[in-house]
Amino acid sequence: MDERLRRRAERQAGVFTWGDARACLQGEHDLRLALRRGEAIRVRRDAYVLAQAWQGTGPEEQLALATRAVLRTRPGDLASHQSALALHGISLWGLPVQTVQVTSAVTRSRRDPTLRIHRLREGIEPTEVEGVPCVAVAVALVQVALSESTTAAVVSLDHALKTRRCRIEQVEAAGDRLARGPLQRARLRAVIDASDAKCESVGESRTRMLLRELDLDLRSQVRISDRDGNFVGRVDFLVGDLLVIEFDGLVKYEGAEGKQALAREKAREERLTGLGCIVIRLVWADLEHPERVEARVQEALMRLAARAA
Repeated sequence: MDERLRRRAERQAGVFTWGDARACLQGEHDLRLALRRGEAIRVRRDAYVLAQAWQGTGPEEQLALATRAVLRTRPGDLASHQSALALHGISLWGLPVQTVQVTSAVTRSRRDPTLRIHRLREGIEPTEVEGVPCVAVAVALVQVALSESTTAAVVSLDHALKTRRCRIEQVEAAGDRLARGPLQRARLRAVIDASDAKCESVGESRTRMLLRELDLDLRSQVRISDRDGNFVGRVDFLVGDLLVIEFDGLVKYEGAEGKQALAREKAREERLTGLGCIVIRLVWADLEHPERVEARVQEALMRLAARAA
């Protein structure tokens, strides 16, 4: 790959366009050769990403890269929806990440497999992430809440609130501008009411949303102390007074430090059970089978009820 073009792309966070290639005196043959050699990846017509920037990254980072590349070919557009959230570094789950989403001064929305163009709504003020024009976090959250599943929207909202990228009041204000009709307002309200700024991970957000469906007396991030007032631990979720539900991503137990963390977790769980708690640990696979989670929760609640009888 031409070294001038590579350096130019690196200065642009790993992306370049056909115009950039021409500016470096590269032609179609040169680009096709770079693509065949695996030195660059075409994300859309005239929009490219250096393979070294693309490889080894997750779907969120790849969406951010594709968005950067596409917007260099579309001056005047703003990244929106999950594309804007990816640029802002907000966690995504359950959202389509293969299509770049933008807002543009067009009369009607349109889409193809790699790009969806939304009509720019009045009152949306642009912002930037490292020079890339996009909508604000609160606006993007509302856009996702109005177009995607409640759980997916809550996952992103939880992360935005936890990292203080926005406040609930900003989301509500953006909703006042963007939500149309009682159904859209109700959908947004459901997302806001289900959010929790204390939530610490995608897995915890998904777990909480699953448990909410079971209509439980649920509290999150609860500090538990022993009978002498000594701190035992902070649990992900507490149902009633004695049922502890933890989401365990397992990654934290890898390597030597992970073994030490696992030992601490076991000691902590022993202290919780010593206080009469029942501890249920959920992993990613459990979240795909809510009926199994419900069965485990109900069985634990019956054990606690029998114990109290």
